[in-house]
Amino acid sequence: MENIENLGHEQRQVRLNKLKTLEEKGINPYPHTFKPTATSFSLAQKYADLAPDTQTEDVVLVAGRVRAVRNSGMFMDIYDATGKVQIYTSKEHSEAKVLEMLDMVDIGDIIGIKGTVRRTKRGELSVNTQEITMLAKALLPLPEKFHGLTDTDTKYRHREVDMIMNPETIQTFIKRSKIYETIRQLLISKGCLEVETPILQAIKGGATAKPFITHHNTLDMDLFLRVAPELFLKRLIVGGLPGVFEFAKNFRNEGMDTTHNPEFTGLEMYLPYTDYNDMADLFEEIVRKACEAVNGTLQIEYDGKKFDLAKPFARVTMNDMIKKYAGVDFLAIESDEEARATAQKLNVEVDDNADWGHCMAAVFEAKCEEHLIQPTIVMDHPKSMNPLCKTHRVEPRLVEQFEPYINGKEMGNAYTELTNPLDQYERFEAQVKAREAGDEEADMMDEDFVEALEHGLPPTGGMGIGMDRLVMFLTGNTSIRDVIAFPTMRKK
Repeated sequence: MENIENLGHEQRQVRLNKLKTLEEKGINPYPHTFKPTATSFSLAQKYADLAPDTQTEDVVLVAGRVRAVRNSGMFMDIYDATGKVQIYTSKEHSEAKVLEMLDMVDIGDIIGIKGTVRRTKRGELSVNTQEITMLAKALLPLPEKFHGLTDTDTKYRHREVDMIMNPETIQTFIKRSKIYETIRQLLISKGCLEVETPILQAIKGGATAKPFITHHNTLDMDLFLRVAPELFLKRLIVGGLPGVFEFAKNFRNEGMDTTHNPEFTGLEMYLPYTDYNDMADLFEEIVRKACEAVNGTLQIEYDGKKFDLAKPFARVTMNDMIKKYAGVDFLAIESDEEARATAQKLNVEVDDNADWGHCMAAVFEAKCEEHLIQPTIVMDHPKSMNPLCKTHRVEPRLVEQFEPYINGKEMGNAYTELTNPLDQYERFEAQVKAREAGDEEADMMDEDFVEALEHGLPPTGGMGIGMDRLVMFLTGNTSIRDVIAFPTMRKK
């Protein structure tokens, strides 16, 4: 597709000429306000029983973008956020100023119409024009077609054009908003408070990830863009809040693909007096309520597969998954050397100094994730992979952590939170050593957080959900760029 800046230069000049004509007539083509009294949706509801070939005396004000013009302007289709309104302008009975304004209208313009409601002989609900008001003269024409074009660059750089031309794109973002609203209401009903935590942070903490770094001029110090809000949220639980959640913009300086964008939204929540089993229950409840809110059913199709979200989500351990798909019992492996040798036998690449836990995680990722199509909660992860999670109450090499999977993709992360400040300090120290050894993704020491734990964090369950991935699943989109209004793009 051509770059939008190069679309229709000849048409642009024609439109500029019309703009000049309007101004010469004393008409502001970009007025300050217009107050519609009806929408496509409200008209359809109110006049659902209006018989064909019926004219009313009801006067309405409607507004929208012109998407179609027929019979030299006698019929126009304008679209507002709720749908289409057909506009009828009689060439024989309209005043001269209406016809003059009609000549100034092009496809793509936003106009306001004052007129009476009627239903045509063919049954089309319409508005008979009494007045036309130019609300925004479009200087660029709309693309003649948008579906099926291979150049998606313009679609993501100029989302506004995508939304104008593709109603399904608007529906995706309407559904996204509804998903957020539904989850917000659910968490508030459980006594949680929605909070905000810093995006600019002095210490990279809360997740294993590569950060973006910026500089604060006044303080003359480097700061990290947030990779996760976890540590600040748990400090609020220490402070006594009954439960907290945040729809947090996170930033990770990592790769991009169909499920990764460097700027993304994570929902994180922390509830005192719960553990990771409670978080698993909550994850199922969140997915079900959000799905029903936007799809009206718990039986949906995604990526060519059928999902019945009414069924309980499978709950399995990471080790059982490895035994099933790789034929290895990692809990029977006692040394790091044996773990590395096992991974190599399975053709799974691991570092020469990888410990038992990293080998276990690598084998799981390589051999198991692709099989987790139906909703599956994978529990009990290796301890060395997670410095913020409480040690498993039965197996000391594991932690009480789960990751939920749908369609082979990780959807989130949840823990029984680590509350012992002395244990937490030691875990951070191990992360510091890993960073010194070259692991850029390892956590840093956060002494403020450890000090907060020394004041006492009650038993707490915490969970993070990748909202973009959840929205993808619930709206039928297979690329993260289709659910982020303005995804990160390479500079032109």
